[in-house]
Amino acid sequence: MYHILWADDEIELLQAHVRFLQSRDYRVTTVTNGDDALARIQQTSFDLVLLDETMPGKDGLTTLNEIKDYNPQIPVIMITKNEEESLMEEAIGKRIDDYLTKPVNPSQILMACKKILQKKNIIIEKRSQSYASEISKLSMNLMTIESPDDWINHALKISRMDMELDAATDSDFRQILYDQRKESNREFGRYVEKNYHHWIYGKKEGPRLSVDVVPDHVIPRLKKKKKTVLVIIDCMRMDQWFMLEPFFYEHFNVNTEYFFSILPTATPFSRNAIFSGLFPVEIEKAYPELWSLNEDDESLNRYEKELLELQLKRQRVTAQSKYVKIMNNDDARNFEKNLDSYMDSDLLAVVINFVDILAHSRSDLPILKEIAPNEAAYRSLTRSWFEHSPFVSIFNKMAGYDADIIVTSDHGSVRGLRASKVIGDRETSTSLRYKYGRSLKVDKKQAVYLKNPEEWKLPKRGLNTTYIIAKEDYYFVYPTNYHKYLNQYKDSFQHGGISLEEVILPLITLKAK
Repeated sequence: MYHILWADDEIELLQAHVRFLQSRDYRVTTVTNGDDALARIQQTSFDLVLLDETMPGKDGLTTLNEIKDYNPQIPVIMITKNEEESLMEEAIGKRIDDYLTKPVNPSQILMACKKILQKKNIIIEKRSQSYASEISKLSMNLMTIESPDDWINHALKISRMDMELDAATDSDFRQILYDQRKESNREFGRYVEKNYHHWIYGKKEGPRLSVDVVPDHVIPRLKKKKKTVLVIIDCMRMDQWFMLEPFFYEHFNVNTEYFFSILPTATPFSRNAIFSGLFPVEIEKAYPELWSLNEDDESLNRYEKELLELQLKRQRVTAQSKYVKIMNNDDARNFEKNLDSYMDSDLLAVVINFVDILAHSRSDLPILKEIAPNEAAYRSLTRSWFEHSPFVSIFNKMAGYDADIIVTSDHGSVRGLRASKVIGDRETSTSLRYKYGRSLKVDKKQAVYLKNPEEWKLPKRGLNTTYIIAKEDYYFVYPTNYHKYLNQYKDSFQHGGISLEEVILPLITLKAK
């Protein structure tokens, strides 16, 4: 039974309203002035306060202030005869939860109370009915998917529903949705394995890929002499973008499209593909000095600025371009400080590495895994980082320039929950979701096996080199020290493989309002 405190100097005239609430299983305590209201609140726990705005002695606004000073969480509904807008603005500024204008009837009081006190339960009940229906539809929808756009829509539904469940308390729906996503990723892996080769050679109509981002969204703007900013947030998933999106509404019109990352969905391949407009094997052949076979994967992204300039040159675009990589808040603050200088160019390319660093750090730092034990917490942590970083201010300032801003990601990440045993020699690469090397062996149900890398537009990296790319939520572990690495990397966010979370990425256009 909810307990309501009602403070009104004419409470004797409102006994019919009080009895009506009591008949609906609300417990109601009444007082006739602000001092008594405060005294009762300090003695008893109440779920809601109904507060008259005009009372003798301490008025409603003064009482409201003191109530919130004592207990900021208690909801207050103010009831007033005064319809002046300024009064309501003042009351709202003091954090009232709702207000009603006299005369009020019992039904109005009941609905106002129910809206505040029972809103969560009502929402949960209605959502539970909706979730059951929507999850059933997802399962049926999986049997009718035929095109990349179908998969994008399917991934959007799963991601949106997953985020809605963040506010729910019923873990059963979360588990059901996880099972549905697991099944979806199984089918998505088969779909990509079957069609990817056709897409990259144009034999079958496919999705926009990493190599198409700059030609489709940046080049046309530059040719029209439109100042353009390309922002790549490394390792940003679709659901993480949804957490950041509200920060842009005040200053921008936001348009979101989607594309597929190339394979492997790892930074050296996917981000170089964006900046160059070329597949990895094409970069290696055209610009071998920018893709050395002897260098480690991370160093392969040292030449993004050069690859972007070469792409502009191939597209016959004459534009002054600048490039900046932001690794931490100090870099971000320096970038903000020199924003005028950076925005002076025709094209500004910005790489933000925090989300990728967060994904890797979560594997290495147990405290981060405690803070972000699942996707919901991982999303929340991403939002918290962005909200308190310099980037909110940076983007708001960018709105003051006459520029179109393209925000995207090079790849996403998936929560690795199942280990897949792989056998390879000591020269095999170390990544968890993809590997290249000689004599690789793996369960082909758990990975895509690429015997001829060049056919998939990937560098050979020596004779007899093959690639394996993990499907679903598998991660590769060697038989040697199997249990050690099984436990070390289980439940870590990884990338490089084939999953909805890694492959399907947001491509956002921001236009200042």
